[in-house]
Amino acid sequence: MRRLHCWVSGRVQGVWFRGATQQRMRELGLRGWVRNLADGRVEALLEGDDAAVERGLEFLRSGPPGACVAGVEVREADAGEPLAAFEIRRG
Repeated sequence: MRRLHCWVSGRVQGVWFRGATQQRMRELGLRGWVRNLADGRVEALLEGDDAAVERGLEFLRSGPPGACVAGVEVREADAGEPLAAFEIRRG
């Protein structure tokens, strides 16, 4: 089990980034959340098996059509209470 905390910068708000992220992470069987930040970035927490987390991270690095990802900051996150699903959170 792996958990990553990610911050995505670029043109990532107003382009359906959160909705597309939720859809893709659920397809991959990941748990976690995604939300917009006041500074224009998107923050996400991904939890699942190593291979699925890597595929989720690949998605964050490109984003959905219309997004222009400038960078992704990634940190390994401490294991906490297991998450039940992948959800969109409000900032």
